Amino acid sequence: MKIINIYGVIFVAIILIPNIIFAVRCKDGFSNNWHNRFVEIAEQIGRFGSLAFMIFNIPKLCYGWGSDEAFTLYLVVDAALAAAYCAIWAVCFKKSSVFRALALSILPSLLFLFSGIISRSIPLTAAAVIFAPSHIAVSYNNARLSSN
Repeated sequence: MKIINIYGVIFVAIILIPNIIFAVRCKDGFSNNWHNRFVEIAEQIGRFGSLAFMIFNIPKLCYGWGSDEAFTLYLVVDAALAAAYCAIWAVCFKKSSVFRALALSILPSLLFLFSGIISRSIPLTAAAVIFAPSHIAVSYNNARLSSN
């Protein structure tokens, strides 16, 4: 496996595009109504670790796809997850809801976790395991509290 995973770069770029558009259009962002410092720190560690390890493969900790079929599965599943993520953003852009919060936190969590497992990347899998529950918890609780 090469140090830089060009496919990881592409998938990260695809899932960042809606977030960048949101940041530009909604200068105020979203309200953070749920405060749990430990979970928020874990989310950020997991987020940046997942993004970085989708792109960079650490020698001796990333073993690559075990077969051509595994690589094809990686491309197909990650493309489907990234497309679903963008579709949810497009459909629910103006609507803040628990559904949107859960969908937009579960889909990237699955993308990172699946990518780490199928590419046999220990750092990506570890980062995704930290990111997924913390991101889902933060997103869900913020959506739940803002709908009250």
